[in-house]
Amino acid sequence: MGKNFIGLDTDKTQNLADSLNGLLANYQIFYMNVRGYHWNIKGDNFFELHAKFEELYDDLLLKIDEIAERVLTLGHRPSHAYSTYIETSDVPERKDVADGKDAVSNIVESFGKLIAKQRDLLSLAGEADDEGTAALMSDYIAQQEKTVWMYRSYLGQ
Repeated sequence: MGKNFIGLDTDKTQNLADSLNGLLANYQIFYMNVRGYHWNIKGDNFFELHAKFEELYDDLLLKIDEIAERVLTLGHRPSHAYSTYIETSDVPERKDVADGKDAVSNIVESFGKLIAKQRDLLSLAGEADDEGTAALMSDYIAQQEKTVWMYRSYLGQ
């Protein structure tokens, strides 16, 4: 069992990097969906949702960079092609969404997929003694659970 340059098992970091690349694909598609919602939103809640979606895509962009850098920190290469993202993402690409409730419903659904993937990564990171990935996933999950509650409240759920 070999160790990488930060002292983690190389087989386990390969599994982590693969899972992080899967998460990265989901984040990239989600990010582009939210950009589209921001650009195309119409209706009574335009001003509120336009600002909320910008806040969300700014946060997603930061997380995209953090995930890619974590893959690099583990000694692997982050995926960086949209064709790869489309092929591997569980978050579906959404086109031409202009209705606020549809956009928010899609956001809640996408967060559900991200949170599930992050929980899986949290478990993998624990098995690999990878505190860095575990801390990142734990932070994301805690923040996003609250965000989902807020978006669900907006939907009256």
